[in-house]
Amino acid sequence: MGLDENAKKAVALHKRLKGKIIITGKISKLRRSEIQLIYTPGVAAVCEEIYHHAGKKYELTSKGNNVAIVTDGTRILGLGNIGPYAALPVMEGKAVLYREFGGISAFPLCLNVTKKEEIISTIKAIEPAFGAINLEDIESPKVLEISEALENSLSIPVFHDDRHGTSVVALAALLNSLKLVKKQLRLIKIIVAGAGSAGYGITKLLVAAGCKNVIVTDSDGAIYKGRIGNMNKYKGELAKITNPKREKGKLPDVMKNADVFIGVSGKKNLVNPRLIKEMSRDPIIFALTNPDPEIKPEIAKKGGAKIIATGSYLYPNKVNNALVFPHLMRVILDRRISKITADLLLATAKAIAGTISEKNLDYNNIIPDMYDKRIQKNIVQALSHLHLK
Repeated sequence: MGLDENAKKAVALHKRLKGKIIITGKISKLRRSEIQLIYTPGVAAVCEEIYHHAGKKYELTSKGNNVAIVTDGTRILGLGNIGPYAALPVMEGKAVLYREFGGISAFPLCLNVTKKEEIISTIKAIEPAFGAINLEDIESPKVLEISEALENSLSIPVFHDDRHGTSVVALAALLNSLKLVKKQLRLIKIIVAGAGSAGYGITKLLVAAGCKNVIVTDSDGAIYKGRIGNMNKYKGELAKITNPKREKGKLPDVMKNADVFIGVSGKKNLVNPRLIKEMSRDPIIFALTNPDPEIKPEIAKKGGAKIIATGSYLYPNKVNNALVFPHLMRVILDRRISKITADLLLATAKAIAGTISEKNLDYNNIIPDMYDKRIQKNIVQALSHLHLK
């Protein structure tokens, strides 16, 4: 299959750069006299300080500013299981964004193992060098099991970008969208297409934010309390807190009279204009699957969508977790927050949404630009009021 112009440019850039990251030291010009301080014999004294006073590892090393981006390559973007080598460009890209927008040293760790137990044991083994773990693009429900196991055993935070980052940016964009169409979160009907890690995270955060009527769909249709087929522990959790009317059927059945569609299904062209026409007035469409959304913006507009967002940087309203992870992780590391909580995520979503003033809100401007320096300031301020551990 031939590459479009943008794809050709991306491949050419990566070929020219031969990868996007490089490790450098903090001393710009190393003097001879400093070698004995940073290495032998001086470094021995630093080692002893940490050995006798474990807390000093954050003062005397880079641990507190290092993040491990861990994947096994089984769920890369909307491309699926393409393996750890093909995953590396994505993880390198995230590392660049961590550095550019958060001043964080992030390292891509693309593992050549896929078993849950091996991934867990590997992450536990590398913990000494890192201040936080960023799980990325690992298939569900395995990644949720990994995340849960690590949260219960590690003293450093485990940030799962598909779950935490995507849920925050989706909620932030939705809060601003609802202002424009003059609807209230607690009164609307939301369809979340996709019951993987992103769908799970988005749904849990929507409910925590006050939404009373969310319906999650997977390949078998609507999830509801009592459904038997194609269920797991995490879908069971969602069944208990969603779909209060126990609506059944496939996506087209439950889309009727919905106010919002949020797509994290991994399937392109899942939605068509006819489905949008059957939604409530001023429908909001977030087609967030990358690289190809559930419906292209121009087609969604023909169907009557009032507000359209994707996860792609090719279109307006870029609802992408890149708006979240560098800024939020900066605060997590600085405050040595050990657990990612719903309160933390809610406060972050509201801070990002509030970065755009109401007078600047527009149908094509529901989320701030990632270069907006106020994002970091607003998140810091929002989380300063929370008691976080």
